[in-house]
Amino acid sequence: MNKNLLVVLGVIVGLVVIVGGWMISGYNRVVAMDENVKTAWAQVENQLKRRYDLIPNLVETVKGYAAHEKGVFEHIADARTKYFQAQDVKGKIAASGELERALSRLLLLREAYPQLKANESFLKMMDSLEGTENRISVERKRYNDAVRTLNTYIRTVFGHFFAGLAGVTKAEYYQIPEAEKAAPKVKF
Repeated sequence: MNKNLLVVLGVIVGLVVIVGGWMISGYNRVVAMDENVKTAWAQVENQLKRRYDLIPNLVETVKGYAAHEKGVFEHIADARTKYFQAQDVKGKIAASGELERALSRLLLLREAYPQLKANESFLKMMDSLEGTENRISVERKRYNDAVRTLNTYIRTVFGHFFAGLAGVTKAEYYQIPEAEKAAPKVKF
């Protein structure tokens, strides 16, 4: 009788250990995915900050050649301010899109001012800005990949359970606003 009791107790303890290990593993997995999304977003913000730090220099260089395009510069400054005032990811995405539209107009100015295209400091900043835009694109993709991984896991039966247990919710994708999908129009 004692031997049967020990076997049953052993099986119960084994099951508790297996289920406990599975629970810990699932919980840790969803927490790691959530942290990956946060890290990816931090990298997007890092590259956006780099862009915003570069913009005042670029604007000052272009201002000397295109003083009558004051509205473009004001729009860039306003968009930059809105980005830093945004409280959440959605607000920052919207402000970033607004800035990208204004930057497109600014970059088109170089076509109207041949002497601007030849300015060495402008060319260096343009290279830096283009490199930054490429980095932002890469970081957005990484962020959206992390969001997809988390959101897919959360939609599974066990993933939903562990996400609820850890307090992890669905993350927002970085999506391009409809207005930004159209080619920018610049008037001189």
